[in-house]
Amino acid sequence: MEKELDAVEASKVMAEIVDKKETEKEAKEKLRIIEELEAAQKSGKKITDDAVIAETITREESSIVDNWVPKTELGRLVKAGKIKDIDQILNEGLKILEPEIIDSLLVLNTELMNTGQAKGKFGGGKRRTWRQTQKKTEDKNIITFSVMAVAGDGNGHVGIGFGRAAETLPAKEKAIRQAKLNVVKIKRGCASYDCSCDEPHSIPFVTEGKCSSVIIKLMPAPQGTGLVTGDEVKKILRLAGIKDVYGKSFGKTRTTINVGKACLDALIKLNGMDQ
Repeated sequence: MEKELDAVEASKVMAEIVDKKETEKEAKEKLRIIEELEAAQKSGKKITDDAVIAETITREESSIVDNWVPKTELGRLVKAGKIKDIDQILNEGLKILEPEIIDSLLVLNTELMNTGQAKGKFGGGKRRTWRQTQKKTEDKNIITFSVMAVAGDGNGHVGIGFGRAAETLPAKEKAIRQAKLNVVKIKRGCASYDCSCDEPHSIPFVTEGKCSSVIIKLMPAPQGTGLVTGDEVKKILRLAGIKDVYGKSFGKTRTTINVGKACLDALIKLNGMDQ
């Protein structure tokens, strides 16, 4: 029993150290970009946190794409500039095997979903992004971290991915990579009886998605309503570019992984029906 407790404490310490190193690295990069932006502040531009974050993401993705050596025929076509629209790939149903293809054609934002739970009295721990599991062997307990990521451009393209690894950072990278490879195009529109606009701020009709016991039902809403859904579903809808929608959920919705898959299933069904 003492060995099990020691393993749990050790995993907590390791996760805290990794998160601290990641935070320090991001802080240094942010300070460096702020210094460069301040040097260019003479033009009268105001520096905001959003501008710094956007600049960081753009530089990281551009450096990865510049040093990218394609391994697939689709990747070579994208690298050569013969394919410039992601919809051309998605409409033809071509398999995307390299995340750099998505980075070259889209500017994506990513978020992590709260799939895990910190330990607390009587199971009342706070939800967190890292899901920790253990495998018992004769020698020790093998700890595994898993995480679920959402990637989207806020303009009708979104994907989710799941990653598992012995440490938190590799699991996060795997999840983001898988989310990019799973990007799909979502149909948006406005079909609410209380709204007569032509802007794609909502969904064109009622849709329903299912994964295991979880069922997610999404309904059109007028402008200004917002996302009337759970917090984890909001992350997917926000990155998909949907601003107003009504939602209902059924089943064991505490299982965030199934909630995310059910929500994406509902959005994908929008492409298979006419308005």
